[in-house]
Amino acid sequence: MVERIEKVAVIGAGYMGTGIAQRLAAAGVSVTVTDATPELAEAGRERALRDVARDVEAGLLPAGTLEAVEANLAAAATLEEAVRDADFVEEVVPEVLQTKRDVLARISAAARADAIIGSNTSTIPVRRMADAVERPERFLVVHWSNPAHLVPGVELVVGEATDRTVLAPVKEMLARADWVGAVVGDAPGFVLNRLQYALVREALLLVEEGHATAADVDTVLRTTLGFRMPFIPPIAMLDMAGLDVYEKCFGLLEAELGSRFSAPAVLTEAVADGRHGMKNGRGLFRDYPPETLDEIAAWRARAYTGMSRLLRELGPMPGSDADPRTTDTEENPA
Repeated sequence: MVERIEKVAVIGAGYMGTGIAQRLAAAGVSVTVTDATPELAEAGRERALRDVARDVEAGLLPAGTLEAVEANLAAAATLEEAVRDADFVEEVVPEVLQTKRDVLARISAAARADAIIGSNTSTIPVRRMADAVERPERFLVVHWSNPAHLVPGVELVVGEATDRTVLAPVKEMLARADWVGAVVGDAPGFVLNRLQYALVREALLLVEEGHATAADVDTVLRTTLGFRMPFIPPIAMLDMAGLDVYEKCFGLLEAELGSRFSAPAVLTEAVADGRHGMKNGRGLFRDYPPETLDEIAAWRARAYTGMSRLLRELGPMPGSDADPRTTDTEENPA
């Protein structure tokens, strides 16, 4: 069994694959990328080096990162060459089931028997790919978000056949490169996309139904929900705002918008059991000793103040509706 991942193969040298590869290489992992042709593989490696050099020059990466990536990142002419000695192989090919199955079968045939095999799919269940590999107990989804070299969270999706002992070396590899792995089950959309698509759907419906412009929907999300989310995500927010409050609000929304806004049983049962969150010390999945509440409030104040400062420093996304350079000068003359 692989106990520590030292050698990685990335199958797919596009922007996603090379993003994964460059950050692992910067962390000292030996990485080989490959693609459909040797030329594409080498072009991916060269692009990764250019991106790293640019980020070092901009002060986004420390000095020495380019040298580390140059030393640890190689391009292979074929898939078989890339995976031959790898402890971990990550498939990063287009989101087409048969394409992924074909590539996974080739990986499985060429890799070591103990190699861990991952797929970077964002939507295809493990169960629809697992039988393409010879040892499905060594297979799981390792789902990075785009851009992989900048987004810190990674979903680890386990299937029915996945041996959970593979999780420890994968999580340790991620931690070396300052990624955080979260283990989730083989549910449709996993966690990220089930949440993301629910939010996107409601955002678009609000625009479609004429309740707000696209720009105002984005402004609300950026300055309220999105502003808080990095620090206090939804389940923690339940405890902070009050489980009983959320239950009542679900009821109001359900009355107006239908069953898609009905309160989940886990919430209604907790409220019936007297769990109201931080205000009575009894949260949905944990309790809060009184002495921690002042610490949480102080931490929240520091977090939100820091976020406000960062947003002021960065300004709006260039070209967005909030960017003053996009203002219609005829409607808003100087």
